[in-house]
Amino acid sequence: MRGTSANRWLLLAPSLLWMLLFFFLPLGLIVVMSFAERGPYGGVRWTFGLWNYRQAMDPLYLWVYGRSFALAAVTTALCLGISYPVAYYIALRADPKWKNLLLVLSILPFWTSFLLRTYAWIFMLRVEGFVNTMLLALGVIERPISWLLYSDFAIVIGQVYGELPFMILPLYVALERVDVRLMEAAMDLGANRRQVFWRIVLPLTRPGIITGIVLVFIPSFGAFITPDLLGGAKSAVIGTVIQNQFVQRNQPMGSALSVLLILVMFALLLIASRVTRQRGRR
Repeated sequence: MRGTSANRWLLLAPSLLWMLLFFFLPLGLIVVMSFAERGPYGGVRWTFGLWNYRQAMDPLYLWVYGRSFALAAVTTALCLGISYPVAYYIALRADPKWKNLLLVLSILPFWTSFLLRTYAWIFMLRVEGFVNTMLLALGVIERPISWLLYSDFAIVIGQVYGELPFMILPLYVALERVDVRLMEAAMDLGANRRQVFWRIVLPLTRPGIITGIVLVFIPSFGAFITPDLLGGAKSAVIGTVIQNQFVQRNQPMGSALSVLLILVMFALLLIASRVTRQRGRR
């Protein structure tokens, strides 16, 4: 028994060492730094207190958190609305020989750098970009639309495009497990397609929905590349605010905002886990 236990720890040692060096130690440094003080010329003065957290409760930062939450919620809702029909078709309606190809196509954007894909949206949405050029050529508009880029609209479009596969895959897995015979039995008993969906398919796929929401909402809530590039300087979200704090050499304040963001995300994960367990017991 001791030998078996020792072998298990030896097998776990590389992953535990990796987690310690590249997760727990940096996270611990961020937590400790969040209680420190900014030096007079930037940097860190190792005088500890709660002033960074008091400043983080300023209405301005709370507004940024609320704005980030709203953008992430809109992104998640759009991803869910787009992904569910796609996953439903792939899992329950598509020819089995095409399923693998359709799944590959759904994750195809991952084959390209996320930064390059974000820059591609800049060329698509700018005043002289593809979208405005096509709308002008079709006669839909008379002059280019200026608000497509560097706006909340552009942020949501970029985040939906980037996070869509994270919603499609868990939904597909959940729908793949749905027993088609249950649907057929319900229809034989007089249920229509809408009733079958709401009373059978949707309840059985709730775990996949919750997983997809978590996988999309959390990175959208803390995103900074897409808001920074597509939203412009006026689009303040918590990710860009944290980035700016570190750029301005105010590491303690940036660390405090990061810790609060981690706590919010951890709370959301706990809520999602509890909801999933309650649904499983029912």
